[in-house]
Amino acid sequence: MFEIISKSPAETADLGKKIGAMLPDGVVICLYGDLGAGKTLFVQNLALGLGIDEDVTSPTFNIMNVYEGRLPLYHFDLYRLEQEYELEDIGFYDYVEESDGIVVIEWADKFADCLPEDYLLLTIERTGNDDNERKLIFDIRGTAYTNIFQEVGTLCQF
Repeated sequence: MFEIISKSPAETADLGKKIGAMLPDGVVICLYGDLGAGKTLFVQNLALGLGIDEDVTSPTFNIMNVYEGRLPLYHFDLYRLEQEYELEDIGFYDYVEESDGIVVIEWADKFADCLPEDYLLLTIERTGNDDNERKLIFDIRGTAYTNIFQEVGTLCQF
């Protein structure tokens, strides 16, 4: 696990772009954080790093948005789901188990028992020091992404 402090939305955006540019296909990223913490800002810029040039919005009402770039981005928002069976209804498992792109899951903690064995975990928290400052905590679950996790750690050195 490692963490960085982002002093501004621009720093968070830059980090998202860098990570998007280096990720290979098949990676699942689970985002934790309160409303307004910066999850969608991070995903928007991750998409830019993937070469996606369309507007990326939080899929709160759609549950999932798909964007095409260097790799497809499958952006889930599980906030409105209530029951585990709803994940099956939206094809969630098909995407997280055999993805040809990058899968990003906001509010993944609602269904922690349903997540794949391997994923990158990013928690974004307000620090309380400044309205724009965020603590980004990176962690890994499983072993499949160990090398990617190390690369992300290298990128995060501001």
